[in-house]
Amino acid sequence: MKFYNSIGPNPRVVKMFMKEKGIEIPFEEVDLLKGDNRREPYLAKNPAGQMPALELDNGTVIAEITAICEYLDEAFPANPLVGTTAEERAETRMWTRRVDLNICEPLTSGFRYAEGLGLFKDRMRCLPEAAAGLKAIAQDKITWLDKQLSGREFLAGKRLTLADILLFCFLDFGASVGQPLNPENKNVVAWYERMKARPSAAASA
Repeated sequence: MKFYNSIGPNPRVVKMFMKEKGIEIPFEEVDLLKGDNRREPYLAKNPAGQMPALELDNGTVIAEITAICEYLDEAFPANPLVGTTAEERAETRMWTRRVDLNICEPLTSGFRYAEGLGLFKDRMRCLPEAAAGLKAIAQDKITWLDKQLSGREFLAGKRLTLADILLFCFLDFGASVGQPLNPENKNVVAWYERMKARPSAAASA
């Protein structure tokens, strides 16, 4: 297998996931800043023109970070991060969906339409007028999440899952691009610090 890597929170999610599972896969670096991800030969591998992507030994290419991570969790069952039962997997997917849709998406779009506008304006439709509102939506949902994390070590209780890794990588990215955590959300801040202290966090940065 081969992992097509680049800068940004999306590839970091998969790298941190692999570190937690103890998986080693050869990397090929793709220069996102130069737009190589939107040119051949990479565009043929992922027509969405996005990174990361995972190429299997048979030539199949899997894109989208949650799909890559779910594949790896099944292909390498040790140290499961999605779940070992139908109930655990459903709980992980529920939290992953909530995190992705309500926090990661508006946080990232808020960055692309504001601080990242120079890089993205010629690559996708950007809505600068929506940036502030999208950032506010992400913060609102983080505040909602703060209540859900009360008394929990991780989003799914005692289990570290894909949802935690996804959320951490994007909150860490947000903090670096002008969307820091609100210190009043003490449960989220404590959870974030626990995640940041994991060896996989530094190893995947």
